[in-house]
Amino acid sequence: MNALLEVEDLVVEYPGKGLRAQPFRALKGVSLDIRPGETMGLVGESGSGKTTLGRAVLGLAPVTEGSIRYAGRDIGHLGRRPRRALADQIQVVFQDPYSSLNPSLTIEQILTEPLTARGVAGTQAKGRVRDLLDRVGLPAGAATRLPREFSGGQRQRIAIARALALSPRLIVCDEPVSALDLSTQARVLDLLIEIQENTGVAYLFITHDLAVVRHISHRVAVMYRGELVETGDGDQVTSRPEHPYTQRLFLAAPVPDPDEQQERRAARRALRAEAEGDAA
Repeated sequence: MNALLEVEDLVVEYPGKGLRAQPFRALKGVSLDIRPGETMGLVGESGSGKTTLGRAVLGLAPVTEGSIRYAGRDIGHLGRRPRRALADQIQVVFQDPYSSLNPSLTIEQILTEPLTARGVAGTQAKGRVRDLLDRVGLPAGAATRLPREFSGGQRQRIAIARALALSPRLIVCDEPVSALDLSTQARVLDLLIEIQENTGVAYLFITHDLAVVRHISHRVAVMYRGELVETGDGDQVTSRPEHPYTQRLFLAAPVPDPDEQQERRAARRALRAEAEGDAA
């Protein structure tokens, strides 16, 4: 199966702070691909470069070197107008369900906005809004309410509905459940899986949480300091990691057994000390 998204040798640099400062290289030759209907989990700690990769795919970060191809087309250096035309193909769900929705608009207005921009007529757009709310498990009456009237999990469902409005083939999910409690996380993840099974949409799922990425991903790529250090089958990478950095992420995940948790902490400290010794 041909890849839907192909990232090859991607380098992203930002100007350094100060007149003579060297540019900061956030991504250092990153390559990955996503197939239609697949979830590629991208995991790493804060500052690893995972969000920068998502922003580059969305056209929000500069491509210094390398390429980003969507459906065979190079989209890494598109201008503003052709990038806007891609919005019906590539969408995003952001981390914070509280700030990602306009608080002054009703849910119907939020969901109708991208449809109207694509020339969908009013009556047809309203019918599409009802379908979207039903798809994410919200009642039709939610359309007339404001975002502040919903819980965090419900707001994230609305954000997912907005991302689905134009029937995209790829959605970049940037930490979409990290602001939610555990039970709500599970419901939103199950919703994303159900939507994928019904629509065939592909996800680039960005997170710092190995347990979350295990739940939803077909394949997983692990980022560390702007580079991919391990890529493979989701179950293998999240259960039997090979790279020391991925092993540290695995050992950092909490477990209910206090004895096992203590063993994990000791093993993680040993791996960190070994890494620091190698760096020295």
